[in-house]
Amino acid sequence: MTDPRPAGAQRPLPKPTPETAHFWEGTRAGELRLQTCMGCEKTYFPPRFFCPKCGSRSVKMVKASGRATLYSYVIAQRPVPGFTPPYGICVVELEEGPRMMTNVVGCPQTPEALQLDMPLTVVFEPKDDTITLPLFQPAGEQVR
Repeated sequence: MTDPRPAGAQRPLPKPTPETAHFWEGTRAGELRLQTCMGCEKTYFPPRFFCPKCGSRSVKMVKASGRATLYSYVIAQRPVPGFTPPYGICVVELEEGPRMMTNVVGCPQTPEALQLDMPLTVVFEPKDDTITLPLFQPAGEQVR
């Protein structure tokens, strides 16, 4: 299996904000946390203080299943910090409905391996004391 991330390379990391703090606390705990509107029941990502569907500020945090399917991707050929080409920049559709941009690890970064609608599961990669990244791997695979 190919992993597009070379050992020791530094990739840019997100900076938590008040809106995203619960998400990053969840990833550190090994949980993918989403928000659900208590008014219209829409589950959404990325985190924000209000529902993007109805505008309600009555939202709750929910633990996601960690299951997803590959919705879309592009295979990048240009080197950037923390990645060695080729590497997939992927959009996954979570079982709960929202989509998120991520990377798929544990498989070759080729069109033959990155099949649309392939089942995926979340894995967590600690980067520092604050950030643990949610990545996805083919369902049933053990890369960690």
